[in-house]
Amino acid sequence: MRPTPGSVREASSPAREPRVVFLVGFMGAGKTCVGQALGRLLGWEFEDLDDRIQAQEGQAIAQIFRTAGEAAFRVAEHEALRDLLSNLGTSRPRVVALGGGAFVQAENAAVLEAAGFPIVFLDAPVEELWRRCQQQELERPLRRDEPQFRELYAVRRPYYLRAGLRVETGGKAIETIAAEVAARLRLR
Repeated sequence: MRPTPGSVREASSPAREPRVVFLVGFMGAGKTCVGQALGRLLGWEFEDLDDRIQAQEGQAIAQIFRTAGEAAFRVAEHEALRDLLSNLGTSRPRVVALGGGAFVQAENAAVLEAAGFPIVFLDAPVEELWRRCQQQELERPLRRDEPQFRELYAVRRPYYLRAGLRVETGGKAIETIAAEVAARLRLR
């Protein structure tokens, strides 16, 4: 039986110790910060899939969007994800932050779900996500104005809710969120 959105397989011990935990969520949800903190907490490596894409493509995410378009970026994203998944058996355990649109793409969600590793949706109220993004210097190709931001969040949120675990990040310290993820996944 598939868990309901926001539920987790936390009531029982995992069948096997996961070698990776994937973090999904909208822009500003804290995927990178929480991922780094969770990696430190567990003694695992941290990887941002966007960094892998940039290394693979030899250019920044914003540049890929400008020069090749979102469709080309999504192809590169899927290739990077498949590459990462194919090398997990030979790598140390890791926490992986996915870009905001990665889990929304059906082919990415399918390979992630088939891999069987925990997928954690980091969520916060859209007002807080917008505020966080406004405070960051990071160029985000799909962040335009607040109405568009809210609309994109509303479209994507149902996809994120398919993750096995939803953790609220609003108003919480990064270390607190990381500890909550670890505890709910029974990784500590």
